[in-house]
Amino acid sequence: MGFGSRVAVIGAGSVGATISYALLIQKISSEIILVDIVEEVVQGQVLDLSDANFISSTQIRGGTFQEAGQCDIIIITAGAKQKPTETRVELIERNYKILDSVIKSMQPIKSSAILLLVANPVDILTYIAQKLSGLPKNQVIGSGTFLDSARLRLKIASSIGVAENAVHAYVLGEHGDSQIIAWSSAHIGGKPLLDFPELKNIDKEKFAKEISGKAYEIIKLKGATYFGIAGCVSSLVQCIVLNQKHVRPLSTFIEEYGCVLSMPVVLGSNGIERMIEIHLDSDEKAKLKQSAVALKQICDKYVK
Repeated sequence: MGFGSRVAVIGAGSVGATISYALLIQKISSEIILVDIVEEVVQGQVLDLSDANFISSTQIRGGTFQEAGQCDIIIITAGAKQKPTETRVELIERNYKILDSVIKSMQPIKSSAILLLVANPVDILTYIAQKLSGLPKNQVIGSGTFLDSARLRLKIASSIGVAENAVHAYVLGEHGDSQIIAWSSAHIGGKPLLDFPELKNIDKEKFAKEISGKAYEIIKLKGATYFGIAGCVSSLVQCIVLNQKHVRPLSTFIEEYGCVLSMPVVLGSNGIERMIEIHLDSDEKAKLKQSAVALKQICDKYVK
């Protein structure tokens, strides 16, 4: 794909604008096209972002949905805002209509485009986007539990006193209330995570709730989350553009469960290259299956 890649960001709210800024300073795409149904917001964001253009050769401008459909990577952030007491799954009714409208407005979509879903509930919307876009499943990806896994690694790294990238641990399943931590496969330097004295007596349920609940806490305090997801998305775009083939926990269609949820995958210029089979104990497998069943029931309701 390379440095000449064009990236579209659909949705010019706080998340879309922050992603655009992260992409701008990353300097790996030639152009960023910002799209929203409210043109004044796009104009304002582009004017503001262009003030940071002196640190980057990447050009940023407003554009149409049709132009977005011809970009190499299309990031969809457009969606209804999550309320403080609202679960991600409760957002589906409102965000389905928005996603349907966005995808129809972009058609025909470039056949080699990578569609990256960020709007919530991301797993369900990724499944719907796979059906509506007409693109191969490996090219329609959700940000999934990438941010949750980053939060997990940061918390573990702080507890043990190592660098964040030394921690190999994943949050899997739904990006939401039923997500699981794959404790049985987590390690640092080849040593199982739960063998570390600092974590031997850990309350795993409480720990998991702190990770899954961090977004709710941020929303309660400031109304929205956008810095973390912008960092994650810019990292994913870099991985795709440069064909880095990093392993990331992302929303993808899992044949075994017949739905979209997060598992570790290899990400490159063609989208998802393959899924990595990760070791899970019997309890983790049962929780993952339970999460998948609930997600599939919702997906089947919206996509026949």
